[in-house]
Amino acid sequence: MKPITTITSPAVPLLRDNIDTDTIIPSREMRSTGRTGLADGLFAPWRYSDADARLPEPGFVLNHRDAIGTRLLLAGHNFGCGSSREHAVWALAEFGIEAIIAPSFAPIFKANCIRNGLLPIELPETIVRALQWEMVEIDLANQQVRAGGRVHHFDIDPEARQMLLEGLDVIALTFKSRAAINAWEATDRTQRPWVYLDTRP
Repeated sequence: MKPITTITSPAVPLLRDNIDTDTIIPSREMRSTGRTGLADGLFAPWRYSDADARLPEPGFVLNHRDAIGTRLLLAGHNFGCGSSREHAVWALAEFGIEAIIAPSFAPIFKANCIRNGLLPIELPETIVRALQWEMVEIDLANQQVRAGGRVHHFDIDPEARQMLLEGLDVIALTFKSRAAINAWEATDRTQRPWVYLDTRP
């Protein structure tokens, strides 16, 4: 995965609550099992007036000329609810979105973001709304969102922060402990602290 240190982008607002993964990437748009080829179907029910013909819906925010090339999406409460499909994160990432700022995320979607190199940031709704169309700088190392002379601190799990800063997936994060794992495997098996469970009724 690509490491994330700073992200600078206009903040494109999609401030609707409870946007589910079937809206982010409808099942009819998932035509392969891979991570690519999904960006075209991102938000298809809203992004196109005719999804089959791929006719853009002029009023949809991601079709706005100022949204072209954006790396940052603002969202409402409970973003990414619904099914647990990782395709929703893959579609956002392939489209170019590197971070989402919202008051809250569905837990599974949030975990999928971190595992796939997309930064989910939770900030109060009043701050999220104030960031609309602002040029925003995200500093992951210092856990700050900066815009218009204002600085907003955000919390993130330390392990998630490390994964995103270093571009690590779960396996790569585990391999950082390779020396400790190898040392444990080299110990005398009879000295290991096994725990036996008595499964008798």
